[in-house]
Amino acid sequence: RRMAQRIGEYCSSAGIALISGGASGIDGNAHQGACISGGKTFAVFGTGPDIYFPQSNANLFRDISECGALISELPIGTQGEPWHFPRRNRIVAALSSKLIVVEAPLKSGAMITAGFAAELGREVWAVPGRIDEGSAYGSNKLIFDGAYPLIDMKDFFETSTRSSAR
Repeated sequence: RRMAQRIGEYCSSAGIALISGGASGIDGNAHQGACISGGKTFAVFGTGPDIYFPQSNANLFRDISECGALISELPIGTQGEPWHFPRRNRIVAALSSKLIVVEAPLKSGAMITAGFAAELGREVWAVPGRIDEGSAYGSNKLIFDGAYPLIDMKDFFETSTRSSAR
């Protein structure tokens, strides 16, 4: 969670908008880091734009609406259904030029988003995790399969700002 918040802060300082699904945990921490640092952040919902899910992130979503936007392809009043969230992840991937997976089990929304990003030709990055923790198995597998390992924030963001200036 600390790394996710730092990524949000770095995005802010580099002038890069952060896009995520607004889930609790990693997503929420990244959004917080961007908001607290005065950056732009966007949460893509798997519900209607007026339905905060998870509800525990309601205050965060109000903050995001002040420093970015809440995005949904679903009509107002639409409750979350299990199939909405993987579909939402394709939008996160499409709006991103680079995707960072901070920590992900093999079967997770982050892995679904990484698959969409790869299909769209986006760069996929992953923060290496401990090999004996299931919560890092997916992100470590992404690296094994060819994703860029995010091992130095400064190098990543210098590369990002150079490539976005072209």
